Formats: sequence, structure tokens, C-alpha cells
Amino acid sequence: MTFAVGIRVRSGLVALADTRVLRGHDRSTKCKLAVLDHDDRRLFIGTSGLRSVTDKTIHRLEDELSSRSTPMHRLHDVVSAYGAQLRKVREEDHASLADGGLRFNSHAIIGGRLTGDERPELFLVYPEGNWVVATDDAPSMTIGRSAYGKPTLEQLLRHDTPLSEAVALAYLAFDATRRCSVDVDFPIDLIVVDGATGLLRERRCEAADLDQLDSYWQAQQRHALADFPLEPFEHLLPERAEQP
Repeated sequence: MTFAVGIRVRSGLVALADTRVLRGHDRSTKCKLAVLDHDDRRLFIGTSGLRSVTDKTIHRLEDELSSRSTPMHRLHDVVSAYGAQLRKVREEDHASLADGGLRFNSHAIIGGRLTGDERPELFLVYPEGNWVVATDDAPSMTIGRSAYGKPTLEQLLRHDTPLSEAVALAYLAFDATRRCSVDVDFPIDLIVVDGATGLLRERRCEAADLDQLDSYWQAQQRHALADFPLEPFEHLLPERAEQP
């Protein structure tokens, strides 16, 4: 399975995806966050679902973009092209996948800022090839194992959240997911897109790289728990009820 999240805030974009792949008892690492070059800019595509479907779709999109005489200047045009390629792959492979007991379940998160975009944009593409765009009141998108990290994002993420905090929330959403799901784990790929310039930066992180973050967050949660205001429940707690 996969955990991938995309976040769009006022100051830019954040994308994070795990790399774990399970096949029976075998574990391996596979990038699920691809970076493409187009129109003198870089954009990212995070995917979940069958690797055969996503790899085929992305390679065909790359061929289409590279063969154009004029580039696409708006990200939504690239997203529509991805959706069209996905529909073609669905027509070709759906029956054979169904015969093998597999579902055509490819989802994608696509983000970036091309030269014609006023600001970075973020899109969620469904298996049918249609898409929705991130908005100020819905600034995050998750695919794959989405349930465990969603509460963190829903509670704390806003459109005006600083980019640094958006990075932290993406990591915490992943951390909550990997603790609850054996098929999501390190290494992770992290991408940050500068809202002003469209510059995309990326990094892969191993678990050891983020030990300090893990220790810090665990300590903060323990302190918050110890200071949790339990006055409404004092009469239920023996150690408090016995106090004068």
C-alpha cells in the first residue's frame, strides 16, 4: 500500500510519500513520487495503486510532453493529459486486470507551478481520469492509506499555515500512518515547491535521518498528556478524589 500527501498553502506546496512495497513476505523500496521537467519548470506526481498502471501512465505522459512542439504553460493542462493517458491505460488493461482479480485503482496527486500559473497548484486525479483541485478551504490531499494521517491535517492545517509547518504536518501525518500500518514505512521522499518562484526541491530521508524529530514529538506528546486538564473527570479518579 502507499501513503502520499500533497499540501497547498499560501507560500507553496509540500508533497511526501513513503517508498515501501510489500509482495507477500518480501519487502522492497520503490519511489512513488516522480519528478518531471516541463516548460522550464519541475512538477511532481505522487501515485498509489498498481505499479504497472502508474508506471505506464507516467511514461506515456512523459512521451507526450516531450513530443509537443509547444509546451503546456498551465499545470491543469498537464493534469488533463495525465488523466487522458490514464483512461487509455484503463481501456487497455482493465479487462486483463479484472481477470487476474486485480482492481484498477490508480490515484495520483500532481503539483507544481508552470510558467502560466499564477501560483503553485495541486490536483487529485481519480482512477477514471477526472480530477479536482486543492482549494483554500481544502488544502490537503492524501491517497493510499489516508485514514490515519487525516485527523492531524484536518485539525491543524490551514491555507495560511507557514510552509515550514506544512512540512511538519506532512511528516506527522506519515508518522501516524506508519505506526498503524505495516505496509507504510521509511524511506520517505519529500518535495517542497516555493510559492514565489516555483522552484522544486526534493530529498529522500531514512528513519535514522529523522530520529531527532521522532524523539522531540514523542516528548512533546508526553508533556501535553501530563498537563491535560482533567477537572471535569476529577470525581472519577481515585488519586484526585482523595485530595483535600
